[in-house]
Amino acid sequence: RAALHQSTAQSASSPLSAKGTIMQRSLLLVSRRTLEASTKQDARLVVNAVRCFASDGSGLPESLKRIATSEVFPNEYPGQNYAFNWCLNGDGVTPLKKASFRITKELDLKIAGLVPVAKKAAIKAAPASKMPEAGSDALTFEAFDEVSQRTKDLLSLSEKLYCPEGDFPTTRTGVRVITNSATLAPQLMGYLERAPKRDPDSQPITAYVLEGTDEEFAGYAIEEVEDEADDGSLIAKSVAAVVVVGKKPDIKVIVAGLEASQKGLEADEAERAAKRAAEAENAEA
Repeated sequence: RAALHQSTAQSASSPLSAKGTIMQRSLLLVSRRTLEASTKQDARLVVNAVRCFASDGSGLPESLKRIATSEVFPNEYPGQNYAFNWCLNGDGVTPLKKASFRITKELDLKIAGLVPVAKKAAIKAAPASKMPEAGSDALTFEAFDEVSQRTKDLLSLSEKLYCPEGDFPTTRTGVRVITNSATLAPQLMGYLERAPKRDPDSQPITAYVLEGTDEEFAGYAIEEVEDEADDGSLIAKSVAAVVVVGKKPDIKVIVAGLEASQKGLEADEAERAAKRAAEAENAEA
């Protein structure tokens, strides 16, 4: 037994035994590191799985799934502005393709993917005979209303709507053009004067210009409507609508419609002013 104990003691204290112990400890350390790395990797997989589970809900049971996909509100972007879309809807055009660009300055043209005109040039209007007024011998109200409604419906279906907006030259009369023409929009933006910054609202003059149809039409109409004042009273005012349709609408014809509309609005306002003055004079008498 003494010999056996001595032999065991010598074996334990020998360099070979010490080396074996070190190797075992090294293997144990490597195993622990491998286990820790594996555990962290599994944890990452679990976290990723949970994140995917939370984002798309693919792993949810049927009883907990949403009926419809969730959406961010408001979901606005260039070409999709709720306030402006409501305004266009009031003008009779609904941008179904969610790509309607309100253009009030050159930057808006670039955002819409258009190129501003290099130099603004005066545009000479076409002869008045090219732009008949609804209610005249050349154009009935019924014919104008029919083409006007058809034009609004087709504009609503357009892939993109470009809406230059500004003041009629040398006045403070607001003008909005609703068109699907990427060619005419920059030119019309150059024709109108830049207006003070304002929220989207209906304008006294609205032009509907549809490009790419076999039908050729041009006309304008002026009607009197009532607008509610701040005190709740109703005030009469005139508004104008210009409709130009064709394969390639002529900008000169469009300008003729805008000019005729401006003259008609001024004449109506002068007539109402004279009527108010006469009523005031009779009241004093």
